[in-house]
Amino acid sequence: MRIKRSVAVSENGFVFDSSTGDSFNLNGIGREIVEMMKNGLEQSDITKKIIERYEVEPVIFEQNLMDFQSMLRQFNLLEE
Repeated sequence: MRIKRSVAVSENGFVFDSSTGDSFNLNGIGREIVEMMKNGLEQSDITKKIIERYEVEPVIFEQNLMDFQSMLRQFNLLEE
């Protein structure tokens, strides 16, 4: 699952999709996840990196990651 090439993310979490003109704001962890997805990391790699950095149970994070990715899909920010 990858972020569309037309999506740019700033350091403060501002997301802009140049193909649609849509923009969004992410919190810090959301920005990190989107950057990892843009760099081609798989879900398991993202989970490993996040649970190393933050105190979160892997099962809880994995569910939150799936919910976040569903939201990205809903907003048409993922490649088909």
